[in-house]
Amino acid sequence: MPASTLAGTRTTLAAAFNSLAATSYGYVPESPIPPAIVIVPSSPYLEQQLIGKAIIKVKVNFTITAIVAYNSNPASLDNLEQLIMGILAAIPAGYVVGNVDRPTPLEVGASTMLTADINVSTTYTQTS
Repeated sequence: MPASTLAGTRTTLAAAFNSLAATSYGYVPESPIPPAIVIVPSSPYLEQQLIGKAIIKVKVNFTITAIVAYNSNPASLDNLEQLIMGILAAIPAGYVVGNVDRPTPLEVGASTMLTADINVSTTYTQTS
């Protein structure tokens, strides 16, 4: 089902991950608790496909960041890979998956997390 607002494209994506064993955010949380999935605009965020008087059609690019605790390198990598595969399986129709970037440690406060970014896009059409 197409999103009715531009923000709805991100909300729809975040809701698709509710069945996974991770907290899903459609924004950058202050302190994500792993496992977590964070969806934010990518760069470029919007790519114009059609601009007319009655219709605006854009390609919307997102980065989905998969986050797990970084306690033991082999176990953390396995946990991250399982989360990535769950995310890929849950992506709704109408979203196109791009590359998955390499795992990277990330310091958030006193915690170290292992993360990987998944690039996805969809098309949003606004009519006047």
